[in-house]
Amino acid sequence: MSLPYFLGCPQWQDPHWNTQLPPGSSALSRYARAFNCVEGNTTFYATPSASQCEQWRTQVPDDFRFLFKLPRLITHDQHLSGAEAETRAFVELLKPLDDVLGPILLQLPASFGPRQLGQLWRFLDSAPAHLNWSVEVRHPAFFSKGDEERALNRELRARSLARVCLDSRGLFAAIPDTEEILDAQRKKPRVPVHILPTDAPPVIRYIGHPNLDENDRFLQPWVERVAAWVRGGIQPYVFMHMPDNRYAVALASRWTELLQAHLPELPPLPVDIATPQLGLF
Repeated sequence: MSLPYFLGCPQWQDPHWNTQLPPGSSALSRYARAFNCVEGNTTFYATPSASQCEQWRTQVPDDFRFLFKLPRLITHDQHLSGAEAETRAFVELLKPLDDVLGPILLQLPASFGPRQLGQLWRFLDSAPAHLNWSVEVRHPAFFSKGDEERALNRELRARSLARVCLDSRGLFAAIPDTEEILDAQRKKPRVPVHILPTDAPPVIRYIGHPNLDENDRFLQPWVERVAAWVRGGIQPYVFMHMPDNRYAVALASRWTELLQAHLPELPPLPVDIATPQLGLF
């Protein structure tokens, strides 16, 4: 699929997508016919084998991008400190995918605050030079518009790295009346929407409202910003999440329709959600 930016979901397979994605020889190849990037959440919890990475590479086109998360062991357990061996091992496993890697998602826990910033800079400055990175923070100090946030943004900008923008407004606007919404609201951070202007391609992670129509008011500002980026020659990464990701493809389709109003040359998303599953929204 040819798009002037990158659009994806937090995973590449879900049994509910079987009737929605184009045909293909595997779940990943089917997904890659509709989307041109994916969040590699799988690597946050478990490390793939080299043979798995080799198989994944055969199932995607050259213009597809994987944005894998650095393993939880490195970011959350070790706070990036003393993790050189683990990082080298992780990077080595990903070698079969080097030509289709987007920026590695370095997602930091809320416990990683201003006092640990030195660890972040040491980690990034010693990381393998052929990799790109993007950084997601969750500590409240990094959203206060004070000295701590300015220090974070200044050093990211100096390294031409993107600060991942997590937009969970749609999720937290929902009434927590299902287990899926309750679980998502427990797990996802409720942080302000701060984005860092930088030379690096922006990375946007949007977590939606379970009622598809309710997302329009939260998505519209992003539609305008992404359209401006694309017209300016910038290729952002945009990921669509839902409390229950069986509906992520539907949200991505809705997003595409909204964006087409500003970029009419965009092709429609090649998915079929015309017949919703029982209970959808």
